[in-house]
Amino acid sequence: TCGTGGMLLECALFVQRNGGDPQKLILHGQEKNPDVWAMCKMNMLLHGLHHARIELGDTIREPKLVEDGRLITYDLVIANPPFSLKEWGYDFAVRDPFRRFCYGIPPKSFGDFAFIQHMIAILKPTGKMAVVTPHGVLFRSNSEAQIRKGIVDDDLLEAVIGLPDKLFYNTGIPAAILVINKAKPEERKRKVLFIDASKGYEERRNQNVLREEDISRVVEAFRTFRDQAGYSRVVSIEEIMRNGYNLNISRYVLPSTEEEDSDLREVWDELKAIDRERANLIAHLERVMKILLEREGG
Repeated sequence: TCGTGGMLLECALFVQRNGGDPQKLILHGQEKNPDVWAMCKMNMLLHGLHHARIELGDTIREPKLVEDGRLITYDLVIANPPFSLKEWGYDFAVRDPFRRFCYGIPPKSFGDFAFIQHMIAILKPTGKMAVVTPHGVLFRSNSEAQIRKGIVDDDLLEAVIGLPDKLFYNTGIPAAILVINKAKPEERKRKVLFIDASKGYEERRNQNVLREEDISRVVEAFRTFRDQAGYSRVVSIEEIMRNGYNLNISRYVLPSTEEEDSDLREVWDELKAIDRERANLIAHLERVMKILLEREGG
């Protein structure tokens, strides 16, 4: 990774395959936080990636990975940008010299789609990317809805993956991963895979953790690209359009019958326990009232 834990802010890794030789991978990144940037540089050295280019600077206001006045483009882009950043650079974006925000300018108070559009802009025509986002990105209205519409209509979105809450140090809210592919295979065109991976994790006191089997299940679901009751569903772009380009996972992946039955049994058991407790309290109050009345009568 390009940083550690909750200190990861704007870190992004950009990869060029360079002929398919793993020894010749071109690895670039940019990070705004100087401490994280320094740790990332050290990380690269420790892993023998001496030629990795990791720049220090604001990705929106000052993209550093530029050659001949143009943004460098990549085969793969992976990032965990800051969630719903307020001072993300709105004033700069409206006059962006690199024209990254072709789907619309995000609102001043939510910078998520600024980073997402930057990532799309630096993808090669056959490039793929994965970005971690808050769930608000999936359904917020106004300019963000228009940006979602443009991305979906251009058939760039390949998958939406819902994650458990408390996975990250800097926030306890659940997150999602958007997978964008500029060159979807024919069988995936005009379709989006929704995966609800929010229930598969190991609960720990301060932070939840994805286990190996949880990660493997997500990867397998993405590779097979098929429906699994209560877990994943392939959805047509037409259905997303009918839902007003709302990408909320719960609209498309419903709990399985077993989960629903289990939830209903739990609720029923709780109600019966409450009824028993209520009956016991009423019986106790009746005994107390009887004793009090007998004392007053005596």
